[in-house]
Amino acid sequence: MKITFYGHACVGIEVSGKHILVDPFITGNPNASHIDINTLKADYILVTHAHQDHVLDVEAIAKRTNAIVVSNYEIAMHFGHKGLSYHPMNHGGSWKFDFGTVKYVNAIHTSSFADGSYGGQPGGFVIEGEHKNIYIAGDTALTMDMKLIPMRTKLDLAILPIGNNFTMNVDDAIIASDFLECDKILGYHYDTFGFIVINHEEAIKKFFDKGKDLMLLEIGASIEL
Repeated sequence: MKITFYGHACVGIEVSGKHILVDPFITGNPNASHIDINTLKADYILVTHAHQDHVLDVEAIAKRTNAIVVSNYEIAMHFGHKGLSYHPMNHGGSWKFDFGTVKYVNAIHTSSFADGSYGGQPGGFVIEGEHKNIYIAGDTALTMDMKLIPMRTKLDLAILPIGNNFTMNVDDAIIASDFLECDKILGYHYDTFGFIVINHEEAIKKFFDKGKDLMLLEIGASIEL
């Protein structure tokens, strides 16, 4: 499983010969100006919630690639009405795709489209691949629901927001990693806006001091599990 960070809360996942894109917000992110969305491959686009900084490039990429949009019912139908392929889900539900099993899990946040229309309830995704399992938290506060995830799935990586203000911060993310029973963390949702700028060295040290590994990738960089 290869995971590429495209800035903010957008990651690309390559698994079982398929390309998955999560929460594409690239053209609106000046930090990701070197990423050309017209070169990105996508068989599926997973959307955690409807906020503009998570859905901005969904339509353009899905139209070009014929990707299937996977999200909550309201978001899936929103893009379905635009002529895109979609797979609707809701909290607690899972589905076996051709790259692995996806479960839509709880997140504590809000979810509305840029025009203010209802975007369903926010969520995160647990992806169980052939060899590796990951959790993508989406935008969320620290929540006790995270304790449920390792009861069903042993995680190899958790992708957690750490920027504070709109989501949990570094300290809460450390507790989240305890709840998830996963010490390998990829941080995201930081540095894009003034409200969520973090001290990288301090964040990494806080995780290290707890015996955990926080990875903060350069935009466009990848890791392999």
